[in-house]
Amino acid sequence: MSDAGAPSGRVSNFNVPNVLTTLRIVLVPFFGWALLVDGGDSVLWRSVAFVIFAVAMVTDKIDGDYARKYNLVTNFGKIADPIADKAITGMAFVGLSITGDIWWWVTAVVLLREWSVTLLRLSVLKNVVIPAAQSGKIKTVLQGFALAGLILPLPHGDAHDGNFDRFGIAGEFVFYTAQVFLAAAVAMTLWSGYEFFRDVWRQRATVTKS
Repeated sequence: MSDAGAPSGRVSNFNVPNVLTTLRIVLVPFFGWALLVDGGDSVLWRSVAFVIFAVAMVTDKIDGDYARKYNLVTNFGKIADPIADKAITGMAFVGLSITGDIWWWVTAVVLLREWSVTLLRLSVLKNVVIPAAQSGKIKTVLQGFALAGLILPLPHGDAHDGNFDRFGIAGEFVFYTAQVFLAAAVAMTLWSGYEFFRDVWRQRATVTKS
């Protein structure tokens, strides 16, 4: 979140937060490919996908903290940062639906909310300030933990032809814990989306009256 909370100013596009944001975007196709090798049944490549996803999540946190500390704000960052976030998580949701680890309806609901809010922020609401709600931050954390757990090559029932059974009961425990996080993430995704559109409606009503 490279520009959150930082004041606007004339800052070079070539700065640490923007480099990290660009790195996350570049990692998306590699992450998707690694996740889907052998239909998602490869222990090695699922582990590689997990590492890429973890790097993306960590760099997202680092560039946000760095930007807030040094007030590094650019128009590029304002546009690219949310796109990078939604691209990596969106690829995770779609990839895990393809591999059979997440139901497609869950992916559809989450992506509809995520991209509608992002596109609205980048277009008609670019001159309207809707501060990030606490529910949105909680949603992001829940999604991160859920997706990370589901990307790992963990056993669950008869999925993946038993390729992941080497992780045993501990692996199943982590997998189903990730499912709990996913359920919570979906609920918070819907709630934070409701809060966002409610706040948009209120602001537009206030502007119209004034």
